Amino acid sequence: MYKLVFMLLMMVVWMLMHSLQTDEEMAISALFQGKHAVNRAAHAAAQQIDSAALANGRLHIDEAAARAKANLYLQRNLLLDTNGMPLPGTFLKERVEVVAFEVVNDDESFPYYYRNDSFNYEVTLQRPGVVLIARIVYPRVFHVIDPIEWTIKGTAELTS
Repeated sequence: MYKLVFMLLMMVVWMLMHSLQTDEEMAISALFQGKHAVNRAAHAAAQQIDSAALANGRLHIDEAAARAKANLYLQRNLLLDTNGMPLPGTFLKERVEVVAFEVVNDDESFPYYYRNDSFNYEVTLQRPGVVLIARIVYPRVFHVIDPIEWTIKGTAELTS
């Protein structure tokens, strides 16, 4: 009888450990997906050059177009609606929030040292670029691990 109880107890422990492993692997996969989405959004935003400034020989990013393109890329890559809420049936469950979006344009001197103490982020830009920081919450599947919230940072420069 004690062997049967021991075996049942070990099965519970094994299932718990298996759930933990699966949740951790899915969390890392979600982190990579979020990082790729933020990097793609920052890169797309950094390519929104102002045509009028370019006609005058300046490399200048159109801030409104950059923000719109970054939001579009986040929506498409993370399957979000226009408010940043995940679409029904998708993996994420909470709103993806852009907590910092900054365009560093040609009115700065380069190399430009960007620092954001709120999110502990530093980067040096060699030409005009975009800094994008988004907050993504991992929807735990088995609730074995503690809740995970990431502040994902991405930067891209205007390519010539």
